[in-house]
Amino acid sequence: MAISQGSNETSYLLPPNKEDWEGRGIPDFVYGQQELLWEGVQWPEYAPSRPDALPGPGSRFDSALCSAWRQRMDLGLFRYCLGELQTQTLPGAVGFVAQLNVERGVQRRAPQSIGSMRQAFDPKQFNFTKIRPGEVLFRLRRKPDLPGALRQEDILVMINVSPLEWGHVLLVPEPALGLPQRLLPGALRAGLEAVLLSSHPGFRVGFNSLGGLASVNHLHLHGYYLAHRLPVERAPSERLDPGGHLHLLQAVPAPGFLFYTGGPEPDLEALISRVCRATDYLTDHEIAHNLFVTRGAPPGKTSPSSALTGVRVILWARKSSFKRKESEAFNVALCELAGHLSVKTSQDFGSLTEAASLALIQDCLLPPAQAEEVQAALVALASQKEP
Repeated sequence: MAISQGSNETSYLLPPNKEDWEGRGIPDFVYGQQELLWEGVQWPEYAPSRPDALPGPGSRFDSALCSAWRQRMDLGLFRYCLGELQTQTLPGAVGFVAQLNVERGVQRRAPQSIGSMRQAFDPKQFNFTKIRPGEVLFRLRRKPDLPGALRQEDILVMINVSPLEWGHVLLVPEPALGLPQRLLPGALRAGLEAVLLSSHPGFRVGFNSLGGLASVNHLHLHGYYLAHRLPVERAPSERLDPGGHLHLLQAVPAPGFLFYTGGPEPDLEALISRVCRATDYLTDHEIAHNLFVTRGAPPGKTSPSSALTGVRVILWARKSSFKRKESEAFNVALCELAGHLSVKTSQDFGSLTEAASLALIQDCLLPPAQAEEVQAALVALASQKEP
């Protein structure tokens, strides 16, 4: 399947013969400002289980990602074949979306040995320069005239071979640079703009820090489709700083720091700067964190309608954990904090309750005194004038 790019046609699919993959160059997905969808994206009356089954045409980005991702699944490049996942919304006030994904729990790559938030990149460990060529879908590139002072690295969009959900990809900035898993402005911009390039309301992007269940110490973000609304899209919030740049998200699985933008430059660049100042503080102080990017309502509003009017970035500070707890029903990382639970066993899926889920999540959060200290520091950073 070829995806149209203006007057040219670029194929994001592999040739049928595996021996031809090595010689195939990585296609470029080049986008401009007009493709960033700030308005008009909303949930349909019903949400189909597959992103390629949404009513109406998807965006050019969705078409490129979904067609190439589906082909890699058909070619057997994943560790398992992801079918339609059994899904339920847990009864209760939060509205957890739980999915049974047994094979991810069993077959995903073992996490690397990591002992510090500031651990250096180790080229001897697994990293994204060692993947098979067919795992790369395309290179994400901004047009040179797209506004924004930040330099944008080339971002490789590649499959996650142990997918969490349909369309699960990794966004990896210039893998050959060997960047450790510490959020950088260019990487965050790519994640935000990927969300804005999608016309699917359930395409989300996230980041796990070292100690926040990142399993590979090589800079990457996650992107995936989930055809369900999540609590963080519309949860109310409390303003924390006089300028209204930082809010505390309430009535969700875990209190998180909310950053929001409803429009393009300069607001987008200011948001990126504020978020990265916050994640730099957390990393420098050895505080693990998870980050989630989703379309949603402005701060303080609950958006009862299906309309999604801007982009929410939620940041959670948490206890450091350098080892997954395989005995738990689910591991707590970016999607679980947002209300999407990837459950490992049929037994846990059948018996899981909202109370048990909240207890697992609460156990990963900072103790109250440290949480207050972090909040005060991030409020002070948010109140700083932009350079």
